[in-house]
Amino acid sequence: MKTVHCAAVDLGATSGRVIVGTWAKNRLVLTEVHRFTNQFRSLGPNAYWDLPYLWGEARTGLLKAKAQFPKLASVGVDSWAVDHVLVNAQGRPVHPVHAYRDQRTQKFSERLAQRGFEQVYAHTGIPNYPYNTSLQLQETLAAVPGMADTAARCLFVPDFFNFLLSGKMENEISICSHAQLLDVHSRDWSAEALAHFDIPGHWFSQPALSPQKLGPITGIPELKGVWNVLVPGHDTACAFTAMPARPDGSDLYLSSGTWSLLGFESDKPLLGDAAREARISNERMGDGRYRPLRSCLGLWLLEQILPSFAARPLTVSAWTKLIAAAARAPKPARLLDLTDPALFNPSDMRAAIDAQLQRHGSRPPRDLGSYVRLICDSLGRGHADAVRTFEKLSGRKFSRILIVGGGSRNRLLCQATADACALPVLSFALEGSAVGNLASQLIALGAVRDLAEFRARLVRQLDAKTYLPRP
Repeated sequence: MKTVHCAAVDLGATSGRVIVGTWAKNRLVLTEVHRFTNQFRSLGPNAYWDLPYLWGEARTGLLKAKAQFPKLASVGVDSWAVDHVLVNAQGRPVHPVHAYRDQRTQKFSERLAQRGFEQVYAHTGIPNYPYNTSLQLQETLAAVPGMADTAARCLFVPDFFNFLLSGKMENEISICSHAQLLDVHSRDWSAEALAHFDIPGHWFSQPALSPQKLGPITGIPELKGVWNVLVPGHDTACAFTAMPARPDGSDLYLSSGTWSLLGFESDKPLLGDAAREARISNERMGDGRYRPLRSCLGLWLLEQILPSFAARPLTVSAWTKLIAAAARAPKPARLLDLTDPALFNPSDMRAAIDAQLQRHGSRPPRDLGSYVRLICDSLGRGHADAVRTFEKLSGRKFSRILIVGGGSRNRLLCQATADACALPVLSFALEGSAVGNLASQLIALGAVRDLAEFRARLVRQLDAKTYLPRP
């Protein structure tokens, strides 16, 4: 059997990486060739991504990949959702790339909540998140009235990187589905949603299914002969692709990182008043199937609280000690309300957490370990709320939770989730989004027949740690 090398450009909101997957003898071996930090940057009251920096780091990683693996076959790109690049007909950006944590859309989200959201949800199946692409584009058009004529296309971040690689402008369906602009009943854009937000329909192409070959890479001469493959552009869709799930559909998937994203695969969306009130997000897999999902604040809470402490973990052993100390901390008297908008992007996360607890008559934790315990227990309850909602609305009974991402290495979080959900939690130590990206490339190249075959092969080489619920 032929050995195949593929490179995944996996862009996260706090870090990015280029990982080469080598497929040989029905096994996948990962080699991380480049990793870099990422963060949005403030300019006045707004927040932006440093796009030239991200492209430079991705390019550096791909050159390293080609040097280390001369027979590199393909490259695929995934990233976080909703953020986008407005370009002219030649592909030149015509507007700064805002970061989704920018507060510029807040009043537009409030206006949508007051009028029109029921209809928008019925058309798109996406909750009223203040960072949705729909609201971002609405704000841009209001702030820059000439943008409707200046911009020719709207490309999501992975779409734009694919354009830089191969010159092809495509809108991939999984990343499109989070925009609150896709028709929940079809695989096309919603004319009603576009009209509601007054967004030009010609900015988008027909959503493309993945995986598929886009074309040979032309934007990096050193990668001549390497294919650019369209993979699920949304990193969560990639992470779900990587899950070694049972074929009977009884598994829930949890991608635990900056956000906690819990959901499952389905042939139909979850709609109606109850789904809307529960903030069910009907996103898509690369093949167009549905991925009903509940999103809540995740390990962002922990990431943002660390700067408030002089002694914070910088090594794996230090993190292990911190998690052990947190496990010994007293059970919190009150858990956090993860839907509190004050926790979304505060200047001081510790102060925001303390203020919420004090409003409810609870004392803030005394040390970092106690904050970690509070955050992990709160996330566990948030996961449990999502499980109960899914079972009620779908009529399905789930038997396990499969967790990947940074949270899969946090035994306190895994156990808190198992306890709160009363379900076994299987933790897989794999780069979920990168593996899903690579799986999609292998399928597009014909090295693997389909996703079912890839999952069946992958599960044989994974060691899962199981956390059983405690009484």
